Formats: sequence, C-alpha cells, structure tokens
Amino acid sequence: MSMSTSPGILSINISNGIATLTFGHPASNSFPKELLQQLTEAIQEVGANEAVQVVVLKSEGIGVFCAGASFDELLAVSNEAEGAAFFSGFANVINAMRACPKVIIGRIQGKAIGGGVGIAAACDYTLATRQASIKLSELAIGIGPFVIEPAVSRKIGKMAMSQMTLTAQEWKSAEWAQQQGLYAAIFETLPELDEAVQQMAAQLASYNPQALLEIKKVFWEGTDHWATLLLERAAISGQLVLSDFTKNALLQFKK
Repeated sequence: MSMSTSPGILSINISNGIATLTFGHPASNSFPKELLQQLTEAIQEVGANEAVQVVVLKSEGIGVFCAGASFDELLAVSNEAEGAAFFSGFANVINAMRACPKVIIGRIQGKAIGGGVGIAAACDYTLATRQASIKLSELAIGIGPFVIEPAVSRKIGKMAMSQMTLTAQEWKSAEWAQQQGLYAAIFETLPELDEAVQQMAAQLASYNPQALLEIKKVFWEGTDHWATLLLERAAISGQLVLSDFTKNALLQFKK
C-alpha cells in the first residue's frame, strides 16, 4: 500500500546524561505507524543506554504538540488486522515509556489531541505552555480513546478522563489539565518552558540513578498487565475504525 504521507522525523540527542527525543510530522506532529515504531525503539534505546540518566520527550515546532493518529493512515485501514496493528503503535509507545528505566519529562509546547494526550500522560513529569490545551476527539470520529485511556486515567483519574471523552468536540485548557494533574506546571512563553525543562532535567540527572530507577518502578506499580491490556484495546479501535461512521467522519474532518 503506497502512502503519500511523510514518515516524519525522529531525533535522539544525548548530552550531560540527558537524552532528548524529538518527533515531528508535517501534519501537526501526528503519528503514522512508522513514526510510532521509531519512537518506541528510541525510548527502548535510551532506556538501555548507561550514559542516559533522564529523558526529555518533545515535538518539533512551536505549534501543535501532537495531533494523535495520522488521518491518512486511519482512512487507509482496510481490515481488522491492519487496524489493530496501527493502534498497537500507540500501545507500544506507552508501554515503552512505562517500562523505560529512566524518568521521562514531557515538554508540551502546544495542543495535544487524542494519542498526543496519551503520550503526555505517559510521561513521568510534564511541563507545558498556556497554549497546550487538550482534547480527546475520538468519539467524534466513531472510535474511542481505548489504548490511551489507562495512561490518561492513571494521571487525571477516571472521572476527568470520562468528561474529556464525552465532550469530544471540546478543548480543555492547559489550566484545566494542570488542575487535573496532567501538567506539573504551565508557562507563558516557550523560552520559559524550555528553561524549566532544562533545569528539571539537569536536576534529575544529578540524582542517584539507582534511586531514580527504583522510584520509577514505584510510580508505575500495578501496570504490568498493560503489556496485554493496551493491545486488547488496540483491537477494539481497529474494529471501530472500519465502520462507515468512522470513514465518513474522517473524510469530513479532512475537509
């Protein structure tokens, strides 16, 4: 199946014990399957690198942090196996973040939608700008935030997650996200955000790596079953994305 879309970019920069992972895609930093695979592998790679103490996860540009799944790839799904395989990409990223022995700081410079909210929620410590409003728009296109739900609920609670899910057309502000616990702090400008991310990363990199590893395990206690749960959830999304409702809704969104 030929894809006209760009595969996007992913870079790893390691300096002073800090690994910075930067992903990007011309379509509002959305994720085609290939880019999800690259991000999963990059998280595993820096997790295993003894020169790395802490990970910073960020996206390219000054606009949207992440628009979630690639609409072009969602429209191209033609059977349940392809659908499950696509959504498994998000499952694999979240599981890699969960299992990564290093603390992950999320730098959220702009809006996060769908899977982008899941990735922000799977970070261990998340800093954002006031522009970083969030939305779970999945119901509006005939699917649901099944794969990312455990990560989002773990961070903000089932009630706030369900409010977001049912108001699928509605943006929640960065202030709301901070009140719910998704963001640790929000900043007015990008330079302030970057300074705070850098300070936090440098501080963490100065701590005992063994202590950080043990505390990360504590943060994620009780999530071992996600290794299978998130893949089961991916299969649900993979079925729903084949519906006429979803195909029509995606075409409307693209217009």
